[in-house]
Amino acid sequence: MFLDRYHVKLVPQNGERIWRFVLSRRTIVVACTVLALLVMGSATFALVAAGMAHHEVAHLQSVTMHQRRAVTSIDRQTEELRATLERVERENRRIEAAIGMPVHPSKTVRMEKKASRGASKVSLVRARLRELAVVAARAAALSQRSRARAVRVLNLGNITALAQAALVAHIPSIDPVVGAPIVGCFCYRTYPDVEFHEGVDLGADWGEPVRATAAGIVTAASYDGGYGLMVDIDHGNGYATWYAHLSSADVRVGEHVLKGQTIGRVGMTGFATGPHVHYQVMHDGTPIDPTPFLDGVPRNVIADKS
Repeated sequence: MFLDRYHVKLVPQNGERIWRFVLSRRTIVVACTVLALLVMGSATFALVAAGMAHHEVAHLQSVTMHQRRAVTSIDRQTEELRATLERVERENRRIEAAIGMPVHPSKTVRMEKKASRGASKVSLVRARLRELAVVAARAAALSQRSRARAVRVLNLGNITALAQAALVAHIPSIDPVVGAPIVGCFCYRTYPDVEFHEGVDLGADWGEPVRATAAGIVTAASYDGGYGLMVDIDHGNGYATWYAHLSSADVRVGEHVLKGQTIGRVGMTGFATGPHVHYQVMHDGTPIDPTPFLDGVPRNVIADKS
């Protein structure tokens, strides 16, 4: 049975004074309730604080892991970009050297592998991003420079090819009469005259077309004694070609002709025993053997002119 009142005595060890309290049952119940609530509140607060701390720790661990992965990814991208940059720089230096431009030494972008003492992961990520931006900017600038170099190299290549094509176009390299056999050599002969024959005679039927063996300017298209009707073409590079005994000339003096263009017709004008073309190649004013020039430009000629 519960009492309505309780007497509480506190007796010190020396017994000099005794403390007496009278507590009602209601007071005791209220005090116990308050104490229980305080204990429960403290326990709840401790649990909540522990849960928040655990969540914060997990969050920090997640952030740290994410930052570590970000740093690793940035490092990998930077290394790949830098490797590409170095490869492009090497190619660019080779291109510059090939076209005779001064070669500029490259500056290597170095990365800090470890953060300084006291530096946070965030600052490390920012530093990595700055380094990546520097490398990317250099790669973009170098790429633009490389494109300009490539265009220049292509232009030089095209110019070289065009120059080579123009050079070959002005060197005798085809048969003036398609399929015509050589009936008179570049040599000494005793018939019809005893003399050195300074060209080759190409046997062909009357009226067959005669072609220019190289591009050039017509310097003569008229009768010339024993050569009969002759066309003379100056090719502008020390070479000139003569086409003699023609029945007709289809070009006039000063006209520019292309390689393969018809310039006249086979005949037997002048001192000739039958229809044929006297074909003569001159180089720097001296007659040379036309035979090697009837089927393409001789290799040594291209080497001398290139």
